[in-house]
Amino acid sequence: MRNKKTLVLGASVKVERMANKAITNLVSKGHSVLAIGQNAGEVSGIKIQTKAIPLKNVDTVTLYLNPSRQRDYYNYIIEASPKRVIFNPGSENPEFMQLLELNNIKSEVACTLTLLATNQY
Repeated sequence: MRNKKTLVLGASVKVERMANKAITNLVSKGHSVLAIGQNAGEVSGIKIQTKAIPLKNVDTVTLYLNPSRQRDYYNYIIEASPKRVIFNPGSENPEFMQLLELNNIKSEVACTLTLLATNQY
């Protein structure tokens, strides 16, 4: 399996949150992880940043933000030019998906945890 550098957007230190579980599973599967969330903290050795950080060679952005909170990150993600953006349950956003398509970035409505568990990540 290839290491896919992944940005988890909407990261949380709360263990019951799906974004937290995603970070833990991504790390355990050997992927490089960057994390941005509302509150600073650490999950599985990954520091959660509270502001946009420079992105280079990011394969995947996995979203755990509702559509209204995603707007602040449209340009940030498009400029990073990831191969794909995963819209996890509750983050589906047709407006952003259309923008991604116009910029030749694949969007996927899926669950990162399921993709990892079924070796489809």
